[in-house]
Amino acid sequence: MASKDFNNKVIRYAKQDGGDYLFSVIDVLDALVHPANARKYWHIIKVRDDEKGGQLSTLCRQLKLTAADGKAYKTDVLNAADILDLLSGIKAVERKDFVAFEEWLKAVASGKRNFVLRHKDIAVIEIEININGEISSLGKTFDEPHLPVGTVGKNGVDFTALREWWKGRAIPASRDGLNDFLESLGLVFPQELLDKSLGLSLSDQYWISPVGDDLKWSEVNFFQNSFSEDVGDILFGRAEVADKKDISLMSPDNTSDGVLKKKWKIIDGKRYLIKGSSKPYKQEVANEILASRVCARLGIPFIEYTATVIDGETYSLCEDFINAQTELVTAWHIKQLIKKDNNTSDYESFIVKAESLGIKDVRLRIDQMLVLDFIIANIDRHYNNFGLIRDANTLKWLSVAPIYDSGTSMWCREQENAIRAADITIESKPFRGKHIKQIELVKDFSWIDFVALDGIDKEFAAILSETMDASTSEVRRNRLCAALVARIRMLKEIVARANKGDKNE
Repeated sequence: MASKDFNNKVIRYAKQDGGDYLFSVIDVLDALVHPANARKYWHIIKVRDDEKGGQLSTLCRQLKLTAADGKAYKTDVLNAADILDLLSGIKAVERKDFVAFEEWLKAVASGKRNFVLRHKDIAVIEIEININGEISSLGKTFDEPHLPVGTVGKNGVDFTALREWWKGRAIPASRDGLNDFLESLGLVFPQELLDKSLGLSLSDQYWISPVGDDLKWSEVNFFQNSFSEDVGDILFGRAEVADKKDISLMSPDNTSDGVLKKKWKIIDGKRYLIKGSSKPYKQEVANEILASRVCARLGIPFIEYTATVIDGETYSLCEDFINAQTELVTAWHIKQLIKKDNNTSDYESFIVKAESLGIKDVRLRIDQMLVLDFIIANIDRHYNNFGLIRDANTLKWLSVAPIYDSGTSMWCREQENAIRAADITIESKPFRGKHIKQIELVKDFSWIDFVALDGIDKEFAAILSETMDASTSEVRRNRLCAALVARIRMLKEIVARANKGDKNE
């Protein structure tokens, strides 16, 4: 037995040895007719058909299909042709739904479905998505300039790059609780969730619509419309998959990246991302807030993080910095635009490329990011958690994105005895493998006001006390605060040597 969604309703089906697909009648009626009780509605149809001497009883078979409670029950099923014949005689079925369902049946049989990738309301390219949620082939390109950044090669759209871009929109397979959630829905791969929410995100304006559908971006986007919190609540452990039919998968949580537990929520009309921490120390929330405070003191553009408590657990909270008119293009996709040059560093190549797009102050903003990451010993500033912002309508590049996603820092996964601020082997990303080498890329430190950082350790101590479990040892908190002071002192020494070198020159 298998199952797939139609109109956010699960329809169970099975393939027979002869190759014929048989579909649960009550599931189909629930998805297209929306009766209060699909089983009772189906019973009435059968009784009336028998009274008229119809053939439903002859055509209908029974198969054991797994229900929402996990048990298998005998269920009335019909093949595709008979299902369509049944629906054609029901006035409550809207024509557009009938046509869409007919296409859905064909897609189930072929294992593939056809969509148009759109950028807001601009049709960009036809894509075929297979049963695993992957782009399996491309059709006509309508608007090449609006293809996702980094997916256009010398000869037009790069199939491999677009396929990877689409796959990268899905929740990472390593997200805690994801596998159990997928299994409960009869799914295997995270990207199978993408089309359930039309591929919509709160980071950009790309989405997919079924071929022939007249959906408008204004009707479905998550910036201007409400969305379901079911996916986030289930992954947060706040809800169970009691009945798959009652779950709405129309959610930006289907396109949220990162391995930590997270969900989107609308608060007072604004979109906020709620994100958890990792065991055993659950320190990432405190680190996000610390990064915000350091940035505020040094005048670095940033996204403010605060703490919120849900069911006794502390999470970080930040407002979406993208809106209905803008979009985030991560550094990873900018990197795909850079021609490889063995004589130019990744750091310099990225800055030159961003400047060529018309963005000002790129070097300063990247240097500020590297300085922050040195201070907080961030080991995970990968190419997908910094980037550029552009206008989604005009495609004009606007700015470097403010600092966000700095939680994997301050020895958040290390034991107390591993918290050593002076350790020159502390790993870094994205331009050098060690912080002691990466900070050498910065040539101008004149913007740093070290006086502004006075007392940041006391502020961090308060943050740790407010956000971390009471079981967290005082020894750990003290060592973290001392390490923060030591990292700032190390940076001062590096700046002093750099200034001395400049004077000697």
